Amino acid sequence: MKALVIHAAKDLRLEDSQTLPPKADELVISIATGGVCGSDLHYYNDGGFGPISIKEPMILGHEVSGHVLEKGSNELPFTSGELVSISPSRPCFTCQYCTAGQHNHCENMQFYGSAMPFPHIQGAFRQQITVKAWQCVKANDLSPGEAAMAEPFAVTLHAAKRAGEILGKKVLVTGSGPIGALSIIAARRAGAAEIVATDLADNALSIAKQCGADSTINVINEPEALNHYAAGKGYFDLVFECSGNVIALTQAIAASKPRSVIMQLGLGGDMSLPMMQLTAKEIDLRGSFRFHPEFELAVQLMSSGLVDVKPLISHTMKLADAENAFTIANDRNVAMKTQIEFGD
Repeated sequence: MKALVIHAAKDLRLEDSQTLPPKADELVISIATGGVCGSDLHYYNDGGFGPISIKEPMILGHEVSGHVLEKGSNELPFTSGELVSISPSRPCFTCQYCTAGQHNHCENMQFYGSAMPFPHIQGAFRQQITVKAWQCVKANDLSPGEAAMAEPFAVTLHAAKRAGEILGKKVLVTGSGPIGALSIIAARRAGAAEIVATDLADNALSIAKQCGADSTINVINEPEALNHYAAGKGYFDLVFECSGNVIALTQAIAASKPRSVIMQLGLGGDMSLPMMQLTAKEIDLRGSFRFHPEFELAVQLMSSGLVDVKPLISHTMKLADAENAFTIANDRNVAMKTQIEFGD
């Protein structure tokens, strides 16, 4: 079986990968589709991000779906060939954070395709993988591409849960890449009254509209467009900051009402912020990191037809053309979510 292995920046190789036999609580999955995430691009473009860097060859990937190939026990409630979404969130369930229900902060997290620990946690961009059965959620009503969107959608559902009440709120989404677009979907499903989305690329803003944004702003073409939302003491009740850009966050603070909530999803490194505005307006700046129980909900919402993530899937490439998939994914002017097919 083959896997996509990153060795250093721009050094992506298709290599042989061994599939472990399943234990009684495990499944062997034939991977169907994998989505290229922003973190995958950081590893490919730069060999890492911030203080995190590749120190050994690592299989990339954590947004995947696949078909059940083998069961470790006949007692497992899956059938051969069944399509599943695979959660890359693999907490220990025993540390202080897991026992407190904060699994995304697990002290011993084994999250697919992560160079944070050493040895690195190998990822899921491989033709076959052995997983715990509890990682899998049945996705038979979805296409493999949709099923692979469960992971990024779960990220935004976790952020929406941490944001609190959204019904009737005026929402700003800064950065309309995949996480921003999925934040729009999550906020609209939760009852947002108005959603404004910003980005640098018209392609991304067009998809943001399809996902439910009421209006969009290209901040390159209209750099002052958010200023009128800052009149008085601001306009927005809630912000999903998905760009990781200090300018975007600073503008969002100015455009936010007193006692509003800003959810920070974008990872762009440390920032210098207008703390007096945050303090005087009593704004809650909240972090949001990964997910855990929201993964199953993401699959359920897609499977039931309550949300539609298909507009986000802009490109689908074969495994043999994986490097080109990364090149396309880097171009925000043409790509939203680029996926790789791992089957024959």
